[in-house]
Amino acid sequence: MDLKTISEVSRNLKVSTRTLRYYEQIGLIKSTRKKGYAYRVYDQKMILRIQQILILRKLQLSLKQIARVINDEDIRTAIEIFKQNVNEISDKINSLSLIREVLSSLVVKLEKRQNIRVQLLLSNDSILKLIETSSLSNFNFKEDHSVTDLNKATKKLEVLKRVRIIHLPPCTVAASHYIGENPEENAGKQLEKFIKESRLYLVKPDARVFGFNHPNPSKDRANYGYETWVTIAADMDVPEYLEKKHFNGGLYAAHMITLGNFHEWEWLDSWVNNDNPKYKADTIDDNGKCMYGLLEEHLNFVYHSHLNWPESDEHQLDLLYPVKLK
Repeated sequence: MDLKTISEVSRNLKVSTRTLRYYEQIGLIKSTRKKGYAYRVYDQKMILRIQQILILRKLQLSLKQIARVINDEDIRTAIEIFKQNVNEISDKINSLSLIREVLSSLVVKLEKRQNIRVQLLLSNDSILKLIETSSLSNFNFKEDHSVTDLNKATKKLEVLKRVRIIHLPPCTVAASHYIGENPEENAGKQLEKFIKESRLYLVKPDARVFGFNHPNPSKDRANYGYETWVTIAADMDVPEYLEKKHFNGGLYAAHMITLGNFHEWEWLDSWVNNDNPKYKADTIDDNGKCMYGLLEEHLNFVYHSHLNWPESDEHQLDLLYPVKLK
């Protein structure tokens, strides 16, 4: 049986090992353990399943929808989900078509009458009528599409429009660090233990949780590490399995994702380095030791821990990219 390690699958399919482990955690895929190997491997059947999942993600299906499509042998389930998404996408296309038609009409009118005020044109009855009764453009699609076509189409959609710029103030944190198999989960368990035992939510209800790779994944090492922080009062003691640290804070570009969508780090990186005129990267030159200063904020983590809420695919994170003014 031809088995591939999680690192090989990650590299060949361009999907993070963290995403693969999350897919396994929610039951989308399964790995096996090969005798003598310290880490998980996948057979060809499971690699094909991973490829199918990645295609369905590019088609904008949610993870819950994907689970139904690939686990239900009744073809009617897939048809129902695909039709539902076609209808939702059609609504978006129609809305964008209307906006395009109105903007195109404004351009034509302004080019013909360059002495007219835009404010007057926007109150024109013809524009209002166009919005109300616009005949939407027709779209002609080819019947067959290659994976290359799909990649090109999704690439055009991977442009972030609503990145937030936030300032993180200086703070004291309790840090949990783990290197090995499932570093995010193991580092998180140590931190959650402290949060619950200290009843942190009652002491500091505004506490926030951050994390980052430490060190980054690499083809030269079997395992990587993850470090998680929770903000605490400066005079608070921490147990010996955690480390008390000071965080200087700073300015960050923020983009929210749901758990599993870590490929969107690439989108945020493109926004910071290519797609905005005002900010530029302010990363740390650490050769990836601590993810170059990038952070992930696990939203509502302390609150969820306090209430013992189970983690789900609705778990939200802010991807935080350090920036400064150009």
